Amino acid sequence: MSEPQPPEAPQPVPLRKSDPEKYAYLRAEATAPYRGLRQFIYLAFGASGFVGGIFFLAQFMAGREIETALPNLALQAGVVALMVTLWRWEQRSKDKAIAAIRKRERQRQSS
Repeated sequence: MSEPQPPEAPQPVPLRKSDPEKYAYLRAEATAPYRGLRQFIYLAFGASGFVGGIFFLAQFMAGREIETALPNLALQAGVVALMVTLWRWEQRSKDKAIAAIRKRERQRQSS
């Protein structure tokens, strides 16, 4: 005699079909795994430049050691500007990667 077979468990729906937005995001993260680390570094250096800029601006406004405060203030402003630029560039590349993955998935679904 054969034993009765247990009912089959329902098959899980692939993430690609159940949540295409999350799938696209995860695929984009997989293509650039250190993007979050880079963005953290941009944020930390930008914050450091901002705080340093405040101190050098206060020093410049007080009129103390102007010959060193002004170049240092300019350097801190440059650091903040560079970090903002790199952050935006990173965000745009992330958005482009997600858009490309979404486009490929739509093409795959329509085929």
